[in-house]
Amino acid sequence: MTEPTEPCTSSSLARDPTTVIHPRREPFEHGLLPIPRLIFSDPAQTLIPLKQKLLESSSNQRVDSAAISESLQISIEQARLVLDTLASVLHSDAEPLVAAKLGEIDSVGVDVHDLVLFLYIQSYKRLLPRTHKDSAAVADVWPSTSAFDGYLSALSPLQLVRSNSRRGMPSQVDEEAHQLSYLQKHLANIVSLVAQPVEGEGEESLVLTMDRFEHLGFLIQFGDKGSEGNSFSQSSPFFANSDPDMPAVPVPAAQVHDWLLQNIAAALEYISERTSSKENGPASASDQDVAMTDACTTSVNKVSTSTRSASFIEGISKSSYVKHASDIKGSSVKVLNCHESAIYILAPLRYATVYGCSDATVVIGAVGKAVRVEHCERVHVIVAAKRICIANCRECVFFLGVNQQPLILGDNHKLQVAPYNTFYSQLEEHMNEVGIVPTVNRWDEPLALGMVDPHDSLSHPAGVSDVQAESATRVDPDQFTNFVIPNWFGAESTGATKGNPFMLPDAYMASQHKNQKNLGEIRQLLREAPLEESRKRELSSALHVYFKDWLYASGNIRQLYCLQGD
Repeated sequence: MTEPTEPCTSSSLARDPTTVIHPRREPFEHGLLPIPRLIFSDPAQTLIPLKQKLLESSSNQRVDSAAISESLQISIEQARLVLDTLASVLHSDAEPLVAAKLGEIDSVGVDVHDLVLFLYIQSYKRLLPRTHKDSAAVADVWPSTSAFDGYLSALSPLQLVRSNSRRGMPSQVDEEAHQLSYLQKHLANIVSLVAQPVEGEGEESLVLTMDRFEHLGFLIQFGDKGSEGNSFSQSSPFFANSDPDMPAVPVPAAQVHDWLLQNIAAALEYISERTSSKENGPASASDQDVAMTDACTTSVNKVSTSTRSASFIEGISKSSYVKHASDIKGSSVKVLNCHESAIYILAPLRYATVYGCSDATVVIGAVGKAVRVEHCERVHVIVAAKRICIANCRECVFFLGVNQQPLILGDNHKLQVAPYNTFYSQLEEHMNEVGIVPTVNRWDEPLALGMVDPHDSLSHPAGVSDVQAESATRVDPDQFTNFVIPNWFGAESTGATKGNPFMLPDAYMASQHKNQKNLGEIRQLLREAPLEESRKRELSSALHVYFKDWLYASGNIRQLYCLQGD
């Protein structure tokens, strides 16, 4: 048996940032599904027998959607959603479910231990964040109460997230501390879910093999690189430098539990120290991940890069903003609180979040795992992605090239979906890099789940938890237009993409051809019209007025912000 590890103090663990334990954000940010049957009041009591049942019924410890549907008493559609969601948030790129091609996810199935950890955290409640410092500043956006608002207030999504009565986006440090505290509270149950009894000694004596220990990396990582660095087991004293040809000795579950508790306590202390030092002195570049949302949200363009593989674009107002692949540090981007702007992120990413934006156009190149758009108003989102989740948005239009059904959650109103409508020269290269298939586009198959999010820490009135979210309608083909990304954005213009890589449906293609034909006929008539110079000037002036009205009505006025420069 492995020798007991040396006891360590939280202060000694917290001094080296590369050894600090972190919760993996992806399962908490992109892996929670508001399906009531996935949320258990006592997850450990339910999931331990469920795990045993699934393991006994599987020859390779993996289960498909049929087994998930039967064991959890959910529809086969919801079971496939569980598999798709798990594939987008698992921690190892070597995991067969992550590496599976689009049509193979169900046949590959998910490891039972990853499934039960995923099901366990469905009981997680998101943090109730700090209130907005200036709720009065956002009181002039939304009109009066509608029948749709029902039990909610007359506030818009932006007012809801910024006012004292509803939530604003928590800072990264608050979220991380909240997630760590959740893991700390539930750690004994989590470890027991992946542990196994010693042969002949019964359930009282649980151990973890290196393989079982590795599953804990679904929820926890060490240092900043996470799955991009060493495996989770190699960051532990139990299995570090183990000979791959010689099975490592299993470790008592109690020993693993105690060691992880020490590290979580150290991490919470480390967060507290960093937060207090920031409050007592000027912030440095390394503090961006601690207090992201405390940053100034003015009209000045702002981008920050955290040490945890994420870039934040925040507070862009009445301007354009572009980021190429070479400008993005890390594998995920968060666009926060941007208004009346055009944001271009022309890069391959793993994850993307758009939160709290209004009257903006956001173009995101290629996202291989998941996109989440939340609490936005009158925003146009153009994205090529494996999957997208839309929550609590109003009057937004989504131009999508997506391989999975768009997921719609929460309190939404007047959402529209349309096929993907743009391109840039490196788009297909970026799509190939992150594994997006251009021949599959499920933009018009939105899946609406619950209107109330059970993971929200806010309380909700009784009787509304099962109300289905409002789905999205299709953009009328006659209203569909191509979006042109300006080509003066910089030197990164090399690439093979010469047009939209996603095939347009026939109705939208026919509408485009009709519009092009009509435009050609109008140009011909104008050229041949026998008008005097004064009449030509009047006609030109009238056309400019109508064009200006169309720019504002369609939202395309945002593209002209690009002419203003930085």
